[in-house]
Amino acid sequence: MKNQEKTTVQGEGKKPFWKKWWFWVIIVIIIGGVAASGNSTDAEPVEDVAAVPAETSKPETTKQDNEDGEKEDTTKDESEDDKSQQKEQQTEIVENADIPKEYKSALNSAETYSEVMNMSKVAIYDQLISEYGDKFTQEAAQYAIDNIKADWNKNALKSAEAYSETMNMSKAAIYDQLISEYGDKFTEDEAQYAVDNIKADWNKNALESAKTYQDTMDMSPAAIRDQLVSEYGDKFTEAEADYAIANLE
Repeated sequence: MKNQEKTTVQGEGKKPFWKKWWFWVIIVIIIGGVAASGNSTDAEPVEDVAAVPAETSKPETTKQDNEDGEKEDTTKDESEDDKSQQKEQQTEIVENADIPKEYKSALNSAETYSEVMNMSKVAIYDQLISEYGDKFTQEAAQYAIDNIKADWNKNALKSAEAYSETMNMSKAAIYDQLISEYGDKFTEDEAQYAVDNIKADWNKNALESAKTYQDTMDMSPAAIRDQLVSEYGDKFTEAEADYAIANLE
């Protein structure tokens, strides 16, 4: 019996290695390792794909950086503008400090004549230097005229409206008054602007003038008409004078 068991054990030791149990264990381990290696190889592209957004995000960062850069440049420009304005203001202050008091006073007076009385440039200058007016020096008056900010066309129009509304003057008479050296002393262009833009009822002005001649001077209708159209009188048109005479009471 012992000899048989020994024979059996010796027989088992002669089995081929591929029939051994441990051989198949090794095979399984190798296959598992190969499979694991294959899976790790397939996973590499996933890592590459995941890396793509990180690469595409770089231009956005660069763009943002550019935008930030532009904002910084804009801020820089604005800062330079502020500095430039401050420098101009400081320069103006220094320049004003060097201006004689008389010059400043002449300019203030000139602005008042323009804004309140709607005077022309020449009339203001004459008023400033007149011995019967402000008596400023010619230099101070010239400084005022050179530095005044006024719309002379507007002044001429305002003066024309005053002549029409308070004195019932004709269009031609207003023009002559505006340019007269004994009147307002506006330029011809300024006077023309005024009569072209004034809103007035010339027939009504002629009638009001006719009534004044009739009531205060007891003039006849014929004499009134001649006065209305006279070159040395009111300078209304023939039609305007006829309207006035026809509507006298």
